[in-house]
Amino acid sequence: MAISVDTVYQRVLALANKEQRGYITPQEFNLFANQAQMEIFEQYFYDTNQFKRVPGNTEDYSDMLSVLDEKTSPFEKNHVDMASVSGATATLPADVYRLGTVFYNNGTHSLKIERVEPNQVEMMNQTSLYAPSPARPVFIRKNSTQIIIYPSTSSPSYSTSTINCHYIAKPLDVNWGYTEINGTALYNSASAVDFTLHQSEETSLVYKILLLSGVSIADPNLYQIAAQEEIKTKQQEKQ
Repeated sequence: MAISVDTVYQRVLALANKEQRGYITPQEFNLFANQAQMEIFEQYFYDTNQFKRVPGNTEDYSDMLSVLDEKTSPFEKNHVDMASVSGATATLPADVYRLGTVFYNNGTHSLKIERVEPNQVEMMNQTSLYAPSPARPVFIRKNSTQIIIYPSTSSPSYSTSTINCHYIAKPLDVNWGYTEINGTALYNSASAVDFTLHQSEETSLVYKILLLSGVSIADPNLYQIAAQEEIKTKQQEKQ
């Protein structure tokens, strides 16, 4: 279930106390909200790496790797077709944040396409036994949105119906939608986009946005309070 963008905005305004701290405009909030969401989201991957190094526990609801998996699983997408395929160049789906496994369906089997570095392809092609083949294809990242598959030709030919992938999708961009009436911004749910993070992140979002707001409105007290609360939340999560 999504976190209401309006609930977070109202909490941020209440804690910032616009009469004494300075008003946080909808435009500022949307910028801070998206930055806060992405900081929390990116931290999941660092935390997962960290907690894999330490022993877990058998409790269903307190094992940190299980908790992190619950937070990231809504963003996992499996066997999604490429946005487009031209020759051996495939364009990834628009919402890819972290690419996982890429597959090639040769008409009989769905084969995993191994990711390699560009210099490895050159070395592989120098040896016929080691060269990429329709039975053992590889790919390189051309850029942030495209991959190149080797061998460059195959049967059946590469297409959106034969190349698909697993990946972690980027969270939707947050938007506190509003309609301005007599100079006042009023919430408009029709144009609003809620946070797509796990509900447990609501408090973290509020304090991260407050922290960013404290910098924007040059209020060191607000920044300090938000920073202390954020540190406290992180310590509780990692104890």
